[in-house]
Amino acid sequence: MRANFIGTFLIAGLLLAGSAMAEGNPDKGLAAGGPGQASGSDETAMKSKVALSGPVDGAVAVKDEAAPVLKAEADPMEATLPEAGEAPKDEAAAKSEAAKEEAETEDAVEETTIADPIEPVNRAMFVFNDKLYFWAFKPAAQGYNAVVPEPVRVSVKNFFKNVAMPVRFINSLFQGKFKSAGTELARFGINTVIGLVGFFDVANNNFDIKPQERDLGQTLGVYGMGGMMYIVWPFLGPSTVRETIGFVGDSFMSPVSYIEPAEAAFGVSAYEKLNKTSLELGTYEDLKAASVEPYIGLRDAYVQYRNGLIKK
Repeated sequence: MRANFIGTFLIAGLLLAGSAMAEGNPDKGLAAGGPGQASGSDETAMKSKVALSGPVDGAVAVKDEAAPVLKAEADPMEATLPEAGEAPKDEAAAKSEAAKEEAETEDAVEETTIADPIEPVNRAMFVFNDKLYFWAFKPAAQGYNAVVPEPVRVSVKNFFKNVAMPVRFINSLFQGKFKSAGTELARFGINTVIGLVGFFDVANNNFDIKPQERDLGQTLGVYGMGGMMYIVWPFLGPSTVRETIGFVGDSFMSPVSYIEPAEAAFGVSAYEKLNKTSLELGTYEDLKAASVEPYIGLRDAYVQYRNGLIKK
């Protein structure tokens, strides 16, 4: 019994000593066991090291030579799931974008839609003006272009624009655009004195003072008057009830209307129209060609253009 106890004690001591030696020199232990083999104690030690170096449940080990620190690892599901009652970001952005597009579409529809109760009459006037342009205005403008150089035609345009300053000035005041009114006065003074009665737009070319687009139809729109209905006038082209009233009102503010006799005033207006057409040849053709239905395309383009001026 006593011998068995002593023997057991000696065997245990030898095993502990072998384990200690193997841990102190692992290369020798591997060499003793042959390539790719390890003693049982070495295998146990290696498994323990792997277990300690692997990730702990719910934590990530951060290596630090001074002291290892454990960081809590965030659950990826928590980062992606929205809070209760909160819509996902992508879905909210999509809804916002859809609402924005819908609002823009509604604005565009409002800008281009107008009542057209006399459409048959308007279409007849549209055909008349179309034929008049191709058979009379365009050939006359082409002949005028062949005789008068473009710089001269641009100067004539500048002159008529300068003469019509009272229309833009007064309507700027009506609209409460006092800065625009001052700009028109400055342009008129500069172009009349330095620009040789307005033949040269010195205010724009040398001082970067831009002309202001103001008329009575625009003024009525600023105060809330709608177009009411679409009208195509012979010779004059597209208009609305509001723009027609504005055209008549502006004629009283234009110095050209006070030329005597009336036939001379009409001749000056006709010449201004001819000169303007000569500088815009091709514009009407391009707009007409771009429309599947020219009448509707030109009507919508005109209404949108006028509403855009009102919003300035």
